[in-house]
Amino acid sequence: MSIVSALFDNKIRNFEQAFGVKDITTPAMKTAIQDWYNLYYATNLSKDEDPCQRLPVTIVNKLTKTIFSEYEATTDNEFAKAIMTGLERRRKQAIQHCLIGGECFLKPLLMPDGRIEFSTIQRRNYLVLARNETDAITDIGTQESTEIGGKYYTLLERRTIDARGYLTIQNRLYQSTDKESLGVEVPLSTLEKYKDLERVNRLPQPIWSLGLIHLKNPLENCVDGSEDGVSVYAPAAGLIHLINVNEKQINGEFERGESRIIVSSDLMEKDPRTGARSFKDHVFVGLDEDPDRVGVTIFSPAFREQSFLARKREYLRNIESLIGLKRGILSEVEEVEKTATEITSSSGEYNITITDFQEVWTNAVKEALRVCSILGEMYRIHGATQLDPEKDVTIDWGDGVLFDRARTWKEYQEMVAAGLLKPEIAIAWYFGLPFPETPEAINDIRAKYMPQLEELTRGSGGEDDE
Repeated sequence: MSIVSALFDNKIRNFEQAFGVKDITTPAMKTAIQDWYNLYYATNLSKDEDPCQRLPVTIVNKLTKTIFSEYEATTDNEFAKAIMTGLERRRKQAIQHCLIGGECFLKPLLMPDGRIEFSTIQRRNYLVLARNETDAITDIGTQESTEIGGKYYTLLERRTIDARGYLTIQNRLYQSTDKESLGVEVPLSTLEKYKDLERVNRLPQPIWSLGLIHLKNPLENCVDGSEDGVSVYAPAAGLIHLINVNEKQINGEFERGESRIIVSSDLMEKDPRTGARSFKDHVFVGLDEDPDRVGVTIFSPAFREQSFLARKREYLRNIESLIGLKRGILSEVEEVEKTATEITSSSGEYNITITDFQEVWTNAVKEALRVCSILGEMYRIHGATQLDPEKDVTIDWGDGVLFDRARTWKEYQEMVAAGLLKPEIAIAWYFGLPFPETPEAINDIRAKYMPQLEELTRGSGGEDDE
């Protein structure tokens, strides 16, 4: 661009230029974030890599399925039900985006008819502009793109919390003829879907958050030590690249290991005009160095795939250790190759990994209830009411990945039969009742669960403890 044209160029290039702000994310984190998404979506990888294993996809998929394997959320509050219904449609997507990018946001969309919807904002789609003294994000920038009639429209949204907890939302719409720049600012009413947005909107009462629900990987940042969340496979990103390289090398081993027919060069015909060989080089190889050697020789080298596979298996085992996965979940190592200590240790770490992300979602649900109840009443959404996140929704994660309920129940039955445990205590555990500490509590269990009590003690030879 010439100096003259630059002086009169009113195009906005990016969010930072539009608002006169700066993304506080470090260059190291920006590089790492891009790498995590490249690994997951298999884009912009080195020519020396073959991403066919798609390990990030496998890791994220397995973790997501395990996290929500026994998930159940219940509520009797109608407004809370509307929120939970909206979250239900996004929970798996949100957790996956959190696992991939290290963190993400859920944006509440309160509909006039009382429905609550949520959209997911991936880590690569927002800028962190400021944090407070507790390292919570207090200033954030996002963008949304639309293409209509060959023109590109970009909505920039900036959310800022002040020291008193008030949230200010700024919206700006830009139009461009290319994807390289935001272009020039146009009225929000230019697009129908943005006509009701205000350029600057300061909410009338404190909300003490960005009005977004933040999900963040609890893993300590291993990239630059900052408060930015890191991908669940961030510690193993280097190993995943090595596995991709290893896969490329395995493919090359098979290509190079194909049988060749080696012939003397006088048997290789060339095009008189271009000098090109008439036969494919990877099948027929001419030897000019040995003019006395003529005829045909078969070259068939031994494959070394076992060495490559052994190396890949070791890489996979290391990934399992770094991420906290159960041994064999990626490497598929036979049980006979694992010691009892390895089995117990890796299973325990895996349980903690799953529990950590279940806690992330539990906190997200509570925050969604808090934020939506404030916004619902503020905007007079139909059915909106003040909610107590601790009481209005119950979340049950089941028995967990290590706990075997059937086995524990059998052990309790055996203890009752042996006279080592009161039947009422076993009944209380089975039905999730409070521990019966008083005679009245024991009598209540007997009165309410007598059929189960009779079934439990039948054939045990024991008598009721009156």
